[in-house]
Amino acid sequence: MNDRISSAPPAEAPTWRDLVTAARTTLGRGDEALILAQEAAGLPAAEFVLVLDACPEAPDRARFLTLVDRRRGGAPLQHVLGHWGFRSLDLLVDGRALVPRPETEFTVEVALAEIAARWPSGHPVLVVELGTGSGAIACSLVVEREALRVIATDLSPAALAIAKLNRSRLDPGRAGRIEFRSGDWYGALDPGIAGKVDLIVANPPYIAASEWHDLDPVVRDFDPREALVAGESGREAIEAVLRGAPTWLSVGAVAVVEIAPHQASAVGAFASGCGARSAEVHRDLTGRDRVLVARW
Repeated sequence: MNDRISSAPPAEAPTWRDLVTAARTTLGRGDEALILAQEAAGLPAAEFVLVLDACPEAPDRARFLTLVDRRRGGAPLQHVLGHWGFRSLDLLVDGRALVPRPETEFTVEVALAEIAARWPSGHPVLVVELGTGSGAIACSLVVEREALRVIATDLSPAALAIAKLNRSRLDPGRAGRIEFRSGDWYGALDPGIAGKVDLIVANPPYIAASEWHDLDPVVRDFDPREALVAGESGREAIEAVLRGAPTWLSVGAVAVVEIAPHQASAVGAFASGCGARSAEVHRDLTGRDRVLVARW
């Protein structure tokens, strides 16, 4: 009997194509199955297609199945991967800070446009980012604009920890232009820079407490609540940023703040009430009101 068993042909090992096909059924998301396979194989998309019909090594196959199980369990794709693209960067992401989103990429674009409109390339610019989270905005700004320095604040030690890890992934010259400060909004800043800041940028919490339970579970259950919910109105954090802006901005400087679309009118009026000489809202790539630009 033993001889008959040992002489039987071995079961054919699954190829990457087989594993991806099965994961598509499991997850109901074909693109995610492919992304997870590329991550497990440690290959970019262009190289992975060349090995689709090869059988993965046992450790790579085991890692792929673990990733699929985590995603099937509800963890965000970004958390499962442990990193995510943001503009030109590949950022580390986990539950310590918000997953960087396309809306915030647009916020960076608006901030860079405001800087370019005021100062020529190479001119020193001092930016304060309030509520840095993963550090996505601060890191993008120093990568995409020379001679720009960012002081980035956050109240969460956990968020600052991952932001510092993302800063460490930049080349030293760029990383050296970001300073992280621990504290609540402007309370983290050195009073000596009051009236000297060229631009304030923030992606603050802007969800009302009543909206919390209606959020997608992949957001509600994995992103930090304090990074999402501002308070009863959802505008509390935005108003804190705008209220303090006149004290810290230099003459003619600007605040760029990400908002929820339905808040556009209210936060524009609030900025005007704080002395802004102009307040306008930019629409994102989906056509929704997304970024408030208030100029003093």
